[in-house]
Amino acid sequence: MTPLELLAPAKNLACGIAAIDHGADAVYIGAPKFGARAAVGNSVDDIRQLCEYAHPFGVKIYVTLNTIVYDAELDDVRKLIDQLAEIGVDAILVQDMGLLQFMDGKPFEIHASTQTDNRTADKVRWLKQLGFSRAVLARELSAEEITEIHREVPGIELEVFVHGALCVSYSGICYASQNCFQRSANRGECAQFCRMRFSLVDADGAEIEHERYLLSLKDMNQSDNLEKLIDAGAVSFKIEGRLKDVAYVKNVTAAYSERLNAFIRKHSDEYCRASRGRCEYAFTPNLSRTFNRGYTTYFVNGRQPDIASFDTPKAVGEFVGKVKEIRHDSFNVAGTASFTNGDGLCFLNADRQFEGFRANRVVGNRIYPFKMPEGLRPGMALYRNNDQEFERILSKSSATRKIPISIDLRAVDDGFELSANNTTLHIAAEHQLAQKSPRENLVRQLSKLGDTIYECTEVNVPEDFNYFIPNSQLSDMRRRLVEKLADSSREVKKAKVGVNSGVKELSYQNNISNHQSAVFYGTDQLSAYELKGGDGPIMQCRHCLRYSLGYCVKRGGKRPTWREPLSLVLGDGRRFQLEFDCKHCQMNVYASTR
Repeated sequence: MTPLELLAPAKNLACGIAAIDHGADAVYIGAPKFGARAAVGNSVDDIRQLCEYAHPFGVKIYVTLNTIVYDAELDDVRKLIDQLAEIGVDAILVQDMGLLQFMDGKPFEIHASTQTDNRTADKVRWLKQLGFSRAVLARELSAEEITEIHREVPGIELEVFVHGALCVSYSGICYASQNCFQRSANRGECAQFCRMRFSLVDADGAEIEHERYLLSLKDMNQSDNLEKLIDAGAVSFKIEGRLKDVAYVKNVTAAYSERLNAFIRKHSDEYCRASRGRCEYAFTPNLSRTFNRGYTTYFVNGRQPDIASFDTPKAVGEFVGKVKEIRHDSFNVAGTASFTNGDGLCFLNADRQFEGFRANRVVGNRIYPFKMPEGLRPGMALYRNNDQEFERILSKSSATRKIPISIDLRAVDDGFELSANNTTLHIAAEHQLAQKSPRENLVRQLSKLGDTIYECTEVNVPEDFNYFIPNSQLSDMRRRLVEKLADSSREVKKAKVGVNSGVKELSYQNNISNHQSAVFYGTDQLSAYELKGGDGPIMQCRHCLRYSLGYCVKRGGKRPTWREPLSLVLGDGRRFQLEFDCKHCQMNVYASTR
């Protein structure tokens, strides 16, 4: 039986608990420092509380220590790793190989973050040899490429992203933010260079595209491709979003949990969920009604057109209809959507810019904005990027998660045994014959699990059981059984770090930022871009502007009329030269000094 894991993000403790309540099998969360989202660190005590909440459900907690670190920080990160080991985290995600020696023998697994640029079987094989139990694969991989990695390197878990924001560069080797703003993506401080507006010019200075978001990608949505990813060998399905709010976590986690459950119902002899518990929702999960920039399946089915969002880097949201009649203070919408006062709406105007506004008042399908948008015209598509009614529902308690148990009661020589889920409680007591059948009362009392995480589906009492047990004793038995169920120990795998098998060529892309990492790679040089810069690309992208604009001759596009090299130009005049590596079907971005 293969366990399948839905892995949800947590900005904080509240988000982590919500993810568990809404169906996550595992949660990843940032520590106080050294996570790839520097803005969302959490105290060790909050992570401890999350572990305590998660483990009775069999839910695992993974902590992200997936940045590069400097020499002066090594002692702090060692102490933090020791603290995380003490509170019972299940795994730590790593980018910096210099941290591995701190983890050897610790009671958790080590996962190779996507920041280690995991896109080939050779790389994943190397990670396995080092002792990593899991590799988080690059978002850019196709199902076919994942299948190949799984076939070539069995015995290591493969984790794939299935939903959320996309980085345009392969993760871990993006230096654009550091180059332009001295904010390192490898230090959790990305300034989102890829969400900026660029013009595209050729070698003669001719403008091909004017001030568009040419590197800004839509959001990933693989909800229809889970079976394909499972067949490829992935076992963990990751939702991006450690900067997202609790409503996003609730909705997206619930949506994917339902999809996974539907798959497992069809393949229950082969697959199961990685954790315990059944969720009931007070809402209908809907991925269209939560934050998104428009959706793409990215490269899971091979290279696809329309993966980018050239017109806006912001949330577009759900299509809700077309503008019909416009008056001086209002307009109506042709469509079936219902609206609520305060809804956030947007449209693409004649200049291909998204304009947003709020619905001040709604009467049926007629919307009265606080101020009428100037660019709104009849026939324009309207999108809702803030759904007030949906947010209101999700702001309340919106799910419960219970572990179904069947309770068995039987008499033994010196008392009774109460058991559930392979856990048995022995109670020493005298046998008192009952004056009337005790069955009804026994079932009623033992079923009262109240606000615990368990729900009783049945109570099994032998036909010949005819002993009186006082209600107070039944209550105590039930309480002790629940405590014993909750205390059942989690499986602990100790980290075992191997020896570096050798890396032949070293560059700034190895992200060597401390002497411990340098020793690991067998060098005495700290070559990280953050310390010394680099002459190579500041981005390596599978997203290709030639292809997206319809000029990839290799794939049936038009032959370009421009003269290369092409460059991206920011509004302040800085240029970034493009290199089209057709052999590897890749676009490289170079710093403006090239």
